[in-house]
Amino acid sequence: MRGSAKARAAAVTTDPRWHALVTRDPKAGNAFVYSVKTTGVYCRPACPSRLAKPEHISFHDTPSDAERAGFRPCKRCKPEGRSVVENNAETVSRICRFIDSSGQAPTLDELSRYAGWSTYHLHRTFKAMTGLTPRAYARARRAERIRSELGRGVPVTRALYEAGYGSSSRFYEEADQVMGMTPTAFRAGGINMVIRFAVGKSSLGNVLVAQSERGVCAILMGDDPGALVRDLKKRFPAADLIPGNASFRRLIATVVNFIESPKKNFSLPLDIRGTVFQKRVWDALRKVRPGETVSYSELAGRIRAPRAARAVARACAANPLAVAIPCHRAAAKDGSLSGYRWGVHRKRALLERESR
Repeated sequence: MRGSAKARAAAVTTDPRWHALVTRDPKAGNAFVYSVKTTGVYCRPACPSRLAKPEHISFHDTPSDAERAGFRPCKRCKPEGRSVVENNAETVSRICRFIDSSGQAPTLDELSRYAGWSTYHLHRTFKAMTGLTPRAYARARRAERIRSELGRGVPVTRALYEAGYGSSSRFYEEADQVMGMTPTAFRAGGINMVIRFAVGKSSLGNVLVAQSERGVCAILMGDDPGALVRDLKKRFPAADLIPGNASFRRLIATVVNFIESPKKNFSLPLDIRGTVFQKRVWDALRKVRPGETVSYSELAGRIRAPRAARAVARACAANPLAVAIPCHRAAAKDGSLSGYRWGVHRKRALLERESR
């Protein structure tokens, strides 16, 4: 190989885009295109065509740049149009809207006919894009509609049917998984649900701890005790909120001790309430080692929803169990510690304590 060819090959293989090209990374999408001198063609990074030698390859920011350089679009990957990922994302969005607008949860066969995909391709692509199966997505959306309706004072039976349940018995079979409460509590609209709570102090400020019959259901941190109580009431508007007695203070002490030494395992039973997607995110957070951080995009990858980084960030922000579900271990892609609902200074302090 002549010196100039070696130099061209070195320039290509040391370019950050080379790795995406070699691995045929579908996430690269339309981030760039590459041209091949020997064929006069330009392609997407994920094109299935045989990879040319690096000394024959050039990178271009856009298809227009490649065409101005005299290259023509590949007939296999069609880089001048939308990518497969973009087309799939649009179809999955249409499927989501179809599920949202359906009275009853559509079957996989119905979704397949609507999208024009095979059931296998639909199930696999939908889960890759959203992190949920179509059935789990439909169930989560129904749960959200039920919560919204009940929050507006709609009777339970009417809320069930408007959410797409054909019968109340069908819902009550799934109530514990869908709503995070027992059928008895749900049948009363949550009115007879009892939650005990108290506010204690830690070195990071005030801490409100609330407990249902199933376990700790809220750990809220902040400067204003009154604001923490109002937050709890907003989260459980139909429950009976009862101030904890003297024995409840032991629970507060246990939580405060954990805040002071967050490297320990949180051993108290938890009553975790959230959507299917939120619970997937929170479960992944609990697997992050103390003192370490993970980006929202990496966390999305861990739950097999690589394009859902923003949804992951929203799930972290919705976490009602500070420290027990360690959303303080989630960080921006550049490693910055912004975006912690309990205050960035608390996030930094928790990570420092875990690193000791």
